[in-house]
Amino acid sequence: MAPHRRRVCRLPDSSASGVGSRAVGPSRTRRRLRGLEKEEEGAGGGPHRRSYGHYIYPNTFFRYEGEWKDGKKHGHGKLLLKDGSYYEGDFADGEIIGKGRRYWASSGNTYSGQFVLGELQGHGIMKYKEGGKYEGEFLNGVREGHGFLMDKNGHIYQGSFHKNKKHGVGQMIFKNGDKYEGDWILDQRQGHGVLYSADGSTYEGQWRNGVFNGQGLMIHCSGTIYDGLWINGYPTTQASKIVILGPEMVSVIQGSSITLRVQLQTQDGEIAESETGRVLKIEAGVRYVQLQDFSYFSFFKVTGDAEVKPIQTPFGFECIHYPLMLPVSAKPEMDTSKSELPEDTSDFQKEDTERESLLESLLDDGKDDSDDLDDPHLISNPVNPNFYSPHYQQVDRGYALFPNVRLAAPPPEYHPMTFITNKNEDQKRDGTRYSEKKGNSKKKMLRGRPKSSAQRSASQSPSPSGSSLPYPGEYVIMVQETTTPPFLGRTLPTAFLHVKVLPKKKQKNPRHSS
Repeated sequence: MAPHRRRVCRLPDSSASGVGSRAVGPSRTRRRLRGLEKEEEGAGGGPHRRSYGHYIYPNTFFRYEGEWKDGKKHGHGKLLLKDGSYYEGDFADGEIIGKGRRYWASSGNTYSGQFVLGELQGHGIMKYKEGGKYEGEFLNGVREGHGFLMDKNGHIYQGSFHKNKKHGVGQMIFKNGDKYEGDWILDQRQGHGVLYSADGSTYEGQWRNGVFNGQGLMIHCSGTIYDGLWINGYPTTQASKIVILGPEMVSVIQGSSITLRVQLQTQDGEIAESETGRVLKIEAGVRYVQLQDFSYFSFFKVTGDAEVKPIQTPFGFECIHYPLMLPVSAKPEMDTSKSELPEDTSDFQKEDTERESLLESLLDDGKDDSDDLDDPHLISNPVNPNFYSPHYQQVDRGYALFPNVRLAAPPPEYHPMTFITNKNEDQKRDGTRYSEKKGNSKKKMLRGRPKSSAQRSASQSPSPSGSSLPYPGEYVIMVQETTTPPFLGRTLPTAFLHVKVLPKKKQKNPRHSS
C-alpha cells in the first residue's frame, strides 16, 4: 500500500475571538501537529481506521474520536486537547473543513460556524466568556466583513469589520440609549455620522477619533441649536456671555418703556451667530439701599410672607427683586429724542443727558421699533412659534430682543421707607424756597413730614402719580439664561443694566397758564 501524504490538521487559536487569549499558540500547535502527522502516517491504513474509532496519540496532548476514511480523519469527529480545549465538527481528508464548534479552555470562548483548514472562515458565532457575542463573517480567524457584535458592556454594533475592528459603515447602540450611525475607522467613529442621544439631542456632522470634529449641527434637547465648527468635541464659537447692547447705565422717566437688544458673545467678543434657541428671561431689581441724592426713599420694607433675597450686582450695590409690567403694545411709549429731565438736574443727570445719543439703541420710538421687528435677527421667539411669554425670549443666531420693558408699581408687600432730610435737601428736591422772615416758614418746612425722626424713618413715601408708576430711584434690569437643561452643561452668567428712574415732570395747571 502506498504511503499516506503528510497533512497538517490546523487548529484555530483564540486570537480569532478578539480577546487576545489562546489555548495553544500557533507555532506550538504546528510543532505538535508535525509529530501528530508522523504518528498517523506510521499507523498505516488498516481496516480498523476506515469507519469510526478512537485514537490516542503517543503525544498525549491530542486525542481523536470520530469517523475515518482511508486512514485520515474524515466526516464527523472530535479532536480533544489535554488542557480541555477541543474542536468538534467536520473533517475532510484529515483537515478541519466545514461546520464545527471550537472551545478554548484558557479564555472560555466558544465559536460555532464555518472552518477552512482549521481557521475560522465564513459565517460563525463567537461567544465570549466575559460577556457578549459576535455573529457574522470571519476571514483567516478574525472578524472581516459584515457582522453583529454585542460587547460585555452591552453596546451593540452592526456593520462592517476589517481585521477584527469596526471599520466602514455601521450602527452602534450604546447601553445608555445613545445611537450612532455613520463611518468608522479602526474602532473609532471617524468621517460623517449622526448621533442620537438618549436625552433627545442630535448631532450630525464630522467626527474624528470618536468625537465631534469639523463642521457639524447639534440640536440640543433644550431646543438650543449650534451649527458650526467643532474641535475635539467642543464648539469653537460657543457663547460664553450675555451682553445688553448700549451703555451700562441709562436714565428713564417714570412710566417710560425701553427696548433691550441682547447679544450672545464668545469669549473673544464675537457674536455667537452659530447658536439659536437659548432661552433668556428678563427680570428687574431695585437697589436695596437707595442714595439720598437719587431717590425719595431709602429702601423698601417687605411685609407678609415675602422673603427678601439681596442680589449682588456689578455696580457695587445689592438689589431685591422688583416686578415688571406686561407689555401691552408693540411700540414703546418713550421717545428718547423727546425725553424729559427735571429742570433742576444734578451732575449725575447732566452726565446722562450727554450720553443720551448712545441710548438710541435702547430707547426707541414707535417708528424705530417697527423697523427693528422686520430685522430677522430681532424677531421674537424665532425658533418655536408656539413659545410666547413677554418676559422670555429665545435667541436667534446670537440675538434676542425684549421690547417695551417697563417697571411696574411697587407690589403691595413693598413699603417704601423715606429718608430723614434737612431743609436744604428738601429745598433742592421739592424746589420749595423758604423764607426765614415769614412766620409760617417752619410750618412749610415740616409740612408732610412726621414730627420726630423715629416717626420719619417709619413712614411711607407718598405714592407716585398714577398707580402703575415706579418710585424714582435706582433699579437694575437683569437678563439671565433659563435654558433647561443647560446647553452642553453650562449656563451663561447674568447680564445687568443699571437704570435710574427720574420723576415725571408735573404738568402745569391750565387755570394758571394765562
